Amino acid sequence: MVKIKDKELLIVNVNGNFYAITNPYTHKGGDLSKGSLVDKVVTCPVHGSKFDVTTGKSLSGPKSGFFRSKTGDATPYEVRVEGKDILIYQRSSWGM
Repeated sequence: MVKIKDKELLIVNVNGNFYAITNPYTHKGGDLSKGSLVDKVVTCPVHGSKFDVTTGKSLSGPKSGFFRSKTGDATPYEVRVEGKDILIYQRSSWGM
């Protein structure tokens, strides 16, 4: 997790490619950086919501007992690596 100005972002490496999404996520501020990453799916340690880190899409919402609700998508960011620097851009600035 990194903090840039007033935003927290989760940066992950999936098979040599870097991706960034908003952290904490959209349901009650769960800290995705403390969750688990399997392939390209991060799971929130608080309520079990799952997100595709390559797109920010919510794959399953938070679970409470037997009930699983919906949650919004995480905001994805464009990540570029230049030398030793990791550059992060809002995807809207790249026309995505």
